[in-house]
Amino acid sequence: MFVRPTNPISHRLARLAFIAACVAGLIVAAAGPLHRYLGLDIEAAIAVFRYGFYVAVAGVALGLATIVPTRPGDRRRGFVAAFLAIVIGVAGAWVPVSWFLWSQQLPVINDISSDIADPPAMVALLQLRRGAPNPPAYPGAATAVLQRDAYPDIVPIVLPVAPAEAFKRVDRVAMALGWDVVARAPADGRLEAVDTSEWFGFRDDIVVRIRAEGTGSRIDIRSKSRAGESDLGVNARRIRVFIARLRAER
Repeated sequence: MFVRPTNPISHRLARLAFIAACVAGLIVAAAGPLHRYLGLDIEAAIAVFRYGFYVAVAGVALGLATIVPTRPGDRRRGFVAAFLAIVIGVAGAWVPVSWFLWSQQLPVINDISSDIADPPAMVALLQLRRGAPNPPAYPGAATAVLQRDAYPDIVPIVLPVAPAEAFKRVDRVAMALGWDVVARAPADGRLEAVDTSEWFGFRDDIVVRIRAEGTGSRIDIRSKSRAGESDLGVNARRIRVFIARLRAER
């Protein structure tokens, strides 16, 4: 009976590829908690994230190199290890790659406002932003131009209700979205809140401004990241969700 020869080195390398892919997945997954819960500097956390990607690519490459020599035969474990290394490695590398690809399609801005001529001002949030890399002031005309080109749909919301009722609706939507409301000033027509991302714990600050307009109310919202040159579109998505919820609120 013919028995296909096997290559012990290929099987060992396949298992090494599997280990590398698993380690890469753990490194990528750990980058966020290291920053959020252990206080690792954001630059260091991103470096961990990046090195996890490198290890994942190495695991995938080694898995591809060994999957043929360890094809199913009398020793299947090498083939399974190589196959799993490719699957796990691609999954671990995909998150950093997707972030990179997404960043290439978006403007490098971190402050989004429905009113780019007169963005809602932060009041209570100024204390919470002390020491944040990004200053609280709106960046200016250059950012406004980039926002207008990238997110032309983000504009003020006009509701056919009085400002007092509009404020109640804004408050309900903010609570429903899970924001941490830090200031409610109905007399000033202002609500301030913080939204924290699940993975890295990035904090973005939000100001909603309500003003009378005719017989109704005009609502403007501004969302700004405390850190990072680019927000990867997070602030714009947050504002879009808020606007959709507010228009549906009764």
